[in-house]
Amino acid sequence: MAWENPTNDELKEILESAKTIAVVGLSNNQDKTAYQIAKIMQEVGYRIIPVNPSVDEVLGEKAYPSLMAIPDKIDIINIFRRPEYLPEIAKEAAETDCRIFWAQQGIVNEDAYHYLKERDFTVIMDLCIKVVHAVLVKK
Repeated sequence: MAWENPTNDELKEILESAKTIAVVGLSNNQDKTAYQIAKIMQEVGYRIIPVNPSVDEVLGEKAYPSLMAIPDKIDIINIFRRPEYLPEIAKEAAETDCRIFWAQQGIVNEDAYHYLKERDFTVIMDLCIKVVHAVLVKK
């Protein structure tokens, strides 16, 4: 079976109920798409938690080397890594209490998708969280 994203109604509900987004692959390079999108999501009210072992802080938030190192509740895990890294990130995500795994536009890995679906995750792939928020969430 191929992967399938949630409906627009489900995406809207996810974004309206979420408060905290862990961004895997977020660096402090302002030219990177991950930084620009995380900054916009922070500006519209989400708490951004950077996940990157190479930085200490991004967007004024302490960075963590892994999802498992984050002591706080995570509502959405947003991925900015190449598709081949998704299975490894999915295994780590499964060890957290978060059940929303969102791979950014252009990022798809069916193995990660099926692994997470078997563990009751909502999996979103190949969609930009900022664009979906701008289209579906009216704040």
